[in-house]
Amino acid sequence: MSQSRPQGQHRPRRLRRLLHNIFNRITLTALLLAFQLAWLFWLTLRLASHAVWIDLGLSLLSLLLALVIVRREDEGAYKQSWLFLLCALPVFGVMVYVLLSNKRLSRRLRKKLELQEQLHPLPRPTIEAKLPERLQASCRYLARFGGGMPDDKTDVSYFSMGDDMYRSLLDDLEAAEHYIFLEYFIISEGRMLDGIMDVLRRKAAAGLDVRIIYDDIGCEAAASPTFVPDAHRHGIQTLAFNPIMPLISVVMNHRDHRKIVVIDGRVAYTGGVNVADEYINERKRFGVWKDTALRLQGGAAVSFLYLFLHLWNALRPTDTDYTPFLPPSAPLPPSDKPGKRPALVLPFSDSPLDEEHVSQTVYLEILSQAQRYVYIFTPYLVLNDELLSALCTAAKRGVDVRIVTPGIPDKKTVFRLTRSYYPALLRAGVQIYEYTPGFLHAKSVVSDDTLGVVGTINLDFRSLYLHFECGTLLVGGEAVQRLCEDALETMQLGRRITPEDCRPPRALTGRLIDAVLRALSPLL
Repeated sequence: MSQSRPQGQHRPRRLRRLLHNIFNRITLTALLLAFQLAWLFWLTLRLASHAVWIDLGLSLLSLLLALVIVRREDEGAYKQSWLFLLCALPVFGVMVYVLLSNKRLSRRLRKKLELQEQLHPLPRPTIEAKLPERLQASCRYLARFGGGMPDDKTDVSYFSMGDDMYRSLLDDLEAAEHYIFLEYFIISEGRMLDGIMDVLRRKAAAGLDVRIIYDDIGCEAAASPTFVPDAHRHGIQTLAFNPIMPLISVVMNHRDHRKIVVIDGRVAYTGGVNVADEYINERKRFGVWKDTALRLQGGAAVSFLYLFLHLWNALRPTDTDYTPFLPPSAPLPPSDKPGKRPALVLPFSDSPLDEEHVSQTVYLEILSQAQRYVYIFTPYLVLNDELLSALCTAAKRGVDVRIVTPGIPDKKTVFRLTRSYYPALLRAGVQIYEYTPGFLHAKSVVSDDTLGVVGTINLDFRSLYLHFECGTLLVGGEAVQRLCEDALETMQLGRRITPEDCRPPRALTGRLIDAVLRALSPLL
């Protein structure tokens, strides 16, 4: 990597970031939300003379909300968390539910996305017929509900660190001839963004179509306030997903957690890497930052093109015809390495706007089909009963199930919650490793030298039920082998967890904290 800048050059940027973190819309929204809760609490106290009737009214309201929650078609543990909150803290629970459970944005966006999918459907080739029968069924499900197109002529490159992915990405951005589309959860000022924006500005000036979708919450505290104006000034189009609007809406549950780059419809990047310096180890926040990513060259890139354009046109209709974005159907040159092309590449996305939990189904299918091993990378481990049972059942029937989590956490509360699942997994025979060099942000799974998934999906409730996510299923090929080798190498760098490491807290307070965290885990 390039040399660090002189210390003095960082001071204006750090000061700007500090001021932006203090005076931003997330802070304002949090203050407004706290004010609303405080006002409602004060109003309740002022009406203390009518406490009996207020208590009765709140009890009835809690009961009605509980019935509404039970009737909703949400994941069971998610509903249980709201019910627990309503029962434990009726006043606060009612207030939080009324303020934060609004899904009107979801219904509007769902209709817009469905319209785009109807207007611009992906072709559905049947090339998965060459696979074993059970795997064929899984691929048909994923192609139907995951919004991707299976392809058997895509070159795949696997990156075990964000540093390597970044260097390759810059080369491909430089080679772009027609357009560059980027979609990220976090875009933070720093050396990584500087390198990307330098190329994007030059390409936009040369007449290329350059677009960026960014998540408004993911970028609000990290991105420079000048990022969007600077992009527009250089001819780069930007679009904020679910923008924060204080005084109008505090609905911030559904976020765009996807990471996608599409270049000329020929090359796509995806994985866990955001645009921030810690992802390429230019900035040390939690030790060595470990992440995984894929470079796809060939037909699979078109799936990510459609994912990007569907969301762009749902939020800002500009393209009535996707044909100009499709690459020529010229065949790829012969692969430079035998086995580099998997038997099948199947990109997919997962949306919180429907009843299909695609990402969870992918994990469950891999666990149920595994014969020898399943290795999983995840930064957060917050499991519902179904996933916990699937992991334990696979281990009990003799599958070598291993999970790698961070050794240095970025969120201590979630890390404590992650560790609360260790005892049950260890008792079933699951092996758990913590990546001691630093923070593991990778979201990958590999099984039996045959199946691999690299994507943006954490094993937690937010990724599985509330966020827009994406991933790539790989069947065979060199990338699956590299993913397996990387998993084994990463375990060697980590520390294997033993039952002695998972003794419950001795103090009653500690056990109560763990219990409350588990009860509220879907809301964290």
